[in-house]
Amino acid sequence: MSAGEVIKCRAAVSWGANEPLVMEDVEVAPPKAGEVRVKIMATGVCFTDISASRGKILDVHFPVVLGHEAAGIVESVGEGVTTVKEGDHVITLFLPQCKKCRVCKLDDSNTCLEFTSGSQSRQLMADETTRITCKGKQLLQFLGVSSFSEYTVLKEFNLTKINPAAPLDIACLLSCGFPTGYGGSVKTAAVKPDSVCAVWGLGGIGLATVLGCKHRGAKTVIGIDLNDAKREIAAEMGVTDFINPKEVEGPMDKYLNDKFGCVDYTFECIGNMYTVKQSLECAAIGNGVCVLIGVPPQEMELNILPIHFLLGKKLTGELFGSFKGVDEVPLLVEKYLDGKLPLDKFITHRIKLEQVNEGFDMMKEGKCLRTVIKNE
Repeated sequence: MSAGEVIKCRAAVSWGANEPLVMEDVEVAPPKAGEVRVKIMATGVCFTDISASRGKILDVHFPVVLGHEAAGIVESVGEGVTTVKEGDHVITLFLPQCKKCRVCKLDDSNTCLEFTSGSQSRQLMADETTRITCKGKQLLQFLGVSSFSEYTVLKEFNLTKINPAAPLDIACLLSCGFPTGYGGSVKTAAVKPDSVCAVWGLGGIGLATVLGCKHRGAKTVIGIDLNDAKREIAAEMGVTDFINPKEVEGPMDKYLNDKFGCVDYTFECIGNMYTVKQSLECAAIGNGVCVLIGVPPQEMELNILPIHFLLGKKLTGELFGSFKGVDEVPLLVEKYLDGKLPLDKFITHRIKLEQVNEGFDMMKEGKCLRTVIKNE
């Protein structure tokens, strides 16, 4: 039995910006009050992890254990934990749901204040320390998760219990990327039937956005990507018209308007300021909605003309697809088990934890949709 004891295990540690992750022996302390220690069974490689390793987003500091898109099994719980117990299957949540803050009490928002101003924003636990150490140094815990480790400790509201029938190496996709894209079209935009949608960037998040548009009954889904190799999977997910920007002459908004009449919903899934502006320009006058889904570098600013808003366009954004994680992720798991979410098709590679840098390289080079690290 390991409950109450320090667990020694392996983790991929980021010691500094723009440095490769290093496999290290680490110590994971027992959970304190309101915390849960989890054996990580599978974790996805997300571009947010890559951006964090470069020091480009979320004011990340080092040394840190990255990784945030994971599923695992509860090893032990701290005092006062009531929602999970030892042996439960869980999905980690980088966006918590404390159910106590002002935002959690709203019906139409999911941006829990624990994420923006709580200890998690400083990569710490509630007592302003961490539970993972290496060589006598505290390792910061990325997004309250740190799943590039065989074990980690999370606050109770940073995870949710799921049906154990779901394979954890597939269910982990519901921890970040898939809900972020799928919810962008299903919940944030609430795409209307027979509408025209355009999605910039057909990686895992963009394709999940496409699938959401399809499920909401869009008649036309335009997929925009520089990689022609994505045409087949894009069509499978619901893209009716694939466009490579290199083949478009003149402004994209004129091209889309001439070909499709107008675009009701646009989704930017890249995090690039140029394509954010472009997607807003392409949204229809009068009722067009542009949803920002991709995460840009934190120092970037967006320069846009106010006339777009005066002409009736709307620009909005979301985190985690506007889903309230604790309450709604288990429902997505059930939807997967019912055969309604083809999560399997989003996984192109499975690797071991010690291959995490290879996983980063594949994502940077556009050679994968989602790479899953599977722990034995």
